[in-house]
Amino acid sequence: MSVIAQARAGLGVLAFLGGMVGAIPAFAACEGVAPEQKLQNTSPQDIGRDLDRIATDGYIEFAVYDDYAPWSFENAGKAEGIDIEIGKIIAGALGVEPRFRLVSAGETLDADLRNYVYKGAVVNGRVSDVMLHVPYDVDYACRFDQVVFTGIYGEEHIAIAYDAASYPDKGPSPAVFRYDPIGVENDSISDFYMTDVTRGPSADKVHRYRNTALAMKALADHEVMAVMGPRAELEAALAPGIDIHEPPLGLPRSKWAIGVALSMQHRRLGYAVDDAIAAALEDGRIAKAFADYGVGFTPPTR
Repeated sequence: MSVIAQARAGLGVLAFLGGMVGAIPAFAACEGVAPEQKLQNTSPQDIGRDLDRIATDGYIEFAVYDDYAPWSFENAGKAEGIDIEIGKIIAGALGVEPRFRLVSAGETLDADLRNYVYKGAVVNGRVSDVMLHVPYDVDYACRFDQVVFTGIYGEEHIAIAYDAASYPDKGPSPAVFRYDPIGVENDSISDFYMTDVTRGPSADKVHRYRNTALAMKALADHEVMAVMGPRAELEAALAPGIDIHEPPLGLPRSKWAIGVALSMQHRRLGYAVDDAIAAALEDGRIAKAFADYGVGFTPPTR
């Protein structure tokens, strides 16, 4: 499980977010951070393709998470979702065909970057040209010599969806879920957070589901009074009578930027990908991709 899939894989997110404090000056961003050891004796087929090779081959491959609606998922044999649309935008700018490799999230983001970006899995592993939906954080990026983090195209927010009739005056604060039932995705940061809030006699108020979509169905069916999770996943599963808000949570980070990752050996590709995303942010194509899946768009800081 991975940081990317916060709502479906909170172990990685908790470690990722828990290690982040306030912003630090850019000139000191990597001060005192020991980078990963650089790869040595790595065969060319293990490190992806450069921009020229992608143009010659006529396609670009994106690694995207499977079963991760509304970001990336399979529907009738086709990859769909916001991240899929982002990939199509990038491929269009490069003049090549987009191909999507739906991958499973590992236990940490480190593992996913190793498996899909710069080295490949131990057994029959290979990397993809670009990985989508990668959290961007300067301190985290400092740990990697092998990876370029670029192309910021959106934000993830932790939020609470709630039954509007149950809370007519204002959205509920986390403290009320010592008494009111709330749904979370199992083993997500929302699960860990609400478990801490309700620990002790109130622990039975936290109802755990396989994913956020199932938790939202339980909310629509009045099995719970609220659901905590990533705002995009809450919005994509909205039903009549449900509202969403973002109360103060006291987390080290309750929102973060998302972008792409690729091998450090292919910086020219990184520049081209970032240019394509910047143009699509400017002309509204990325905002439209979010809207097409019922998700509000917050322009990221780049």
